[in-house]
Amino acid sequence: MLSRLGALLQEAVGAREPSIDLLEAFVEHWKGITNYYIESTDENTPAKKTDIPWRLKQMLDILVYEEKQQAAAGEAGPCLEYLLQHKILETLCTLGKAEYPPGMRQQVLQFFSKVLAQVQHPLLHYLNVHRPVQKLLRLGGTVPGSLTEKEEVQFTTVLCSKIQQDPALLTYILEGKKTIGRKKASREATAPLREAASVRDKDRPPSKAPDSGTCGAWASSAQLPAETEEPDGPIGESSLITSLIGLCKSKKGRVALKAQENLLLLVRVASQAAATCLVQSSACPAVVERLCQLHQSLPSSLDPADIAAVEGISWRLPSAPSDEASFPGKEALAAFLGWFDYCDHLITEAHSVVSDALAKAVAEKLFVEILQPQLLHVSEQSVLTSTALLTVMLRQLRAPALLREVVAFLLGMDQQPAAPEDSPRTLCAHLIRHCDHLSDEISIATLRLFEELLQKPHEQIVRSLILCHLEGRAYVARGSPEPESYEDTLDLEEDPYFTDSFLDSGFQPSAKPPPAPATNPDGRTAVTEIVNSFLCLVPEEAKTSAFLEETGYDTYVHDAYGLPYSLNLQVTSVLSRLALFPHPLIHEYLLDPYTSLAPGCRSLFSVLVRVIGDLMQRIQRVPQFPGKLLLVRRQLMGQVPGEQLDHQTFLQGVVVLEEFCKELAAIAFVKFPPHGPHLHLSKPPEGHV
Repeated sequence: MLSRLGALLQEAVGAREPSIDLLEAFVEHWKGITNYYIESTDENTPAKKTDIPWRLKQMLDILVYEEKQQAAAGEAGPCLEYLLQHKILETLCTLGKAEYPPGMRQQVLQFFSKVLAQVQHPLLHYLNVHRPVQKLLRLGGTVPGSLTEKEEVQFTTVLCSKIQQDPALLTYILEGKKTIGRKKASREATAPLREAASVRDKDRPPSKAPDSGTCGAWASSAQLPAETEEPDGPIGESSLITSLIGLCKSKKGRVALKAQENLLLLVRVASQAAATCLVQSSACPAVVERLCQLHQSLPSSLDPADIAAVEGISWRLPSAPSDEASFPGKEALAAFLGWFDYCDHLITEAHSVVSDALAKAVAEKLFVEILQPQLLHVSEQSVLTSTALLTVMLRQLRAPALLREVVAFLLGMDQQPAAPEDSPRTLCAHLIRHCDHLSDEISIATLRLFEELLQKPHEQIVRSLILCHLEGRAYVARGSPEPESYEDTLDLEEDPYFTDSFLDSGFQPSAKPPPAPATNPDGRTAVTEIVNSFLCLVPEEAKTSAFLEETGYDTYVHDAYGLPYSLNLQVTSVLSRLALFPHPLIHEYLLDPYTSLAPGCRSLFSVLVRVIGDLMQRIQRVPQFPGKLLLVRRQLMGQVPGEQLDHQTFLQGVVVLEEFCKELAAIAFVKFPPHGPHLHLSKPPEGHV
């Protein structure tokens, strides 16, 4: 009974004065850790087989329990004060750096992570916390394959989460100094700590504090942040950023992915000041440097066809799908495209200040300094590889800020037509010339690049490449009356590009010339006449689609990769893409056959007429033309084996031409249905395409 009563009294005393027992226990556990270094002589025993992990766990539990027992929320307890005043984290960081006993760095990282995550009292503002945090960050993330990668990435996860909750912490982690707004609050918060520490140091017996000389890291008073505290290093050197980038290189997929997610969390800071601080750090250069390193790792023998065929690369899954055929350099290519996709995602998600800075850094370091010399190189292999790579990157690109930089890189900042070589827009003019290169491969690759560019949602693309050439309608005959008949519009005898031999070949655009084009009350050409003009353009003897089940123009475009007729298909694919743009000048120039052209000017329809004329002359020299043409169409559709035939390239071109004319007719019909609006040439509002 008496023992029972004694136990109850002891509990009551403990309830009234819990801080004394907790502090004694906390100090005792810390002394147990320091005594290990004094008494132990075995340098080979791993840290996890000593009592150090258990004592660190007890210290953590005491800190968490003490905080829960505090009457006033946010008030630091005696154990937390002791941790700060005696620079315990500094000492642990030193022990982790020494890696003694073996595996101590792992234990230190775990303790730091748990203290910062589980103790709710703000800690990272204190010098004796953020300074050892910075030092601990410098110990990891530099050597891929480190044994502590898992603990390192957990540590950075806690830090990035804390920064997201309080962006002002970014200054402490990146620079190691206080922001002005925190100075007064920090001084007021630390004053009670100094007073309480002074009182307890007077009342506390000497035995309750560890020896001041142990490990050379204890001090009798706290060194708290002062107003004039300077950064530990230059702003450009950020241990957190360096650590994250290093962890992103890990061979362990989960570690690398978590590090990327942490960096993404960091760039999402909502504070303008924090975002500016991040831009002034090494964040943008470090991310772009990694991108350039991966580009430099690409083998020079990489096949442009393999580059063009790669799809589905994502930063969350930076490897090509397993069902794709393997090729030399595949892993290096997947790693580069995966990191480029990650950069694009960072720019999309980041604060606008960070987004703009990172986009400019990517454009300057990768596009201007690396890709531009390769695009302008005299080596065909260099041009092919860089063009194919740029096309795939454009396909992946989503971030508006990065798209803006890429457009400026490819087309220049102004919106004038492509200019001569001595102008600032040399690259754009160079790429346009590549579309008609002596090498078919370079022409095809460049046309694919422009086709990909035309699909991007940026008005300067269409304006710089197309509209600036059409504005003013210089291609339309001035002062000439509207044509009264179809024959007047297609007066081949007056076209300087046609000869007598062409007219003698017996060419007719259709079996019977159509009547004069129907017009609406406002004088515009009816869309049905435009559609019929394209459908009737190819002569009946050169048509084969009616004999087979329709498969659509896209089938031929998809099958063009690697086949004899790919250049023709790529040209028609780009023209179809252009014709789809909903602009009246584009519609008039590409889709209206009845436009009265100025002398020396050509339209898409007039060029097609000349191509058909040349086709009709060459048909006369192909024996059994109808049967061979039908066979080639079946080959292109995959219905029969692709045996080699005489005049095969020409026959394939005839099939492509027929499908292209049908495609143009369909585009005209979709853009301007019979009962909908018709061609209208009013100028669009400023800034709209």
